Amino acid sequence: MIYVIRHGQTDWNKERRMQGRRGLPLNDHGIGQAHSLRDALNGIWFDHVFSSPQERARQTAEIVSGRSPVIDERLNVIDLGEADGVRLEELKRVGPLPDPEIYKGIEDPNALVRRVFHFMNELQATHRSEENILIAGHRCTTGCIGAFFKGMPEDRNILTLSSDTGGYRTYHFA
Repeated sequence: MIYVIRHGQTDWNKERRMQGRRGLPLNDHGIGQAHSLRDALNGIWFDHVFSSPQERARQTAEIVSGRSPVIDERLNVIDLGEADGVRLEELKRVGPLPDPEIYKGIEDPNALVRRVFHFMNELQATHRSEENILIAGHRCTTGCIGAFFKGMPEDRNILTLSSDTGGYRTYHFA
């Protein structure tokens, strides 16, 4: 079984700011959310634990599993470039993402999907279906993993498939 968790709240979540690779660690509420996730998944032994390199995802994985995760760059949050930290109400968008004509350095969303799908294909090829695998990520990466299992939404908005902040979804390889 694949358990896909999304990190808990940070101060930038609370302040309604875009949070990419310059994001913050969990705040007290986020730590509480991670403990609630641990309680919800109580009794599950994770054969493998993977995380984004972002501290907030790593913290969540460690609290939930009680172990240090394997860090994989392919699980990293989308690079928001100059939009990182911008308040949501001030953000200029193209669909759900910051406008790359206004904010420099934004990662191509197709590249995000390719790298997360590459991770998932490798995971499927190298791990047994009966193993319990925990993956800690972000709204964009948990949405990509949802698209890996459920198919890409017609409008390509993977965020509709993401886990809630401090939440999780389960999947299994066919």
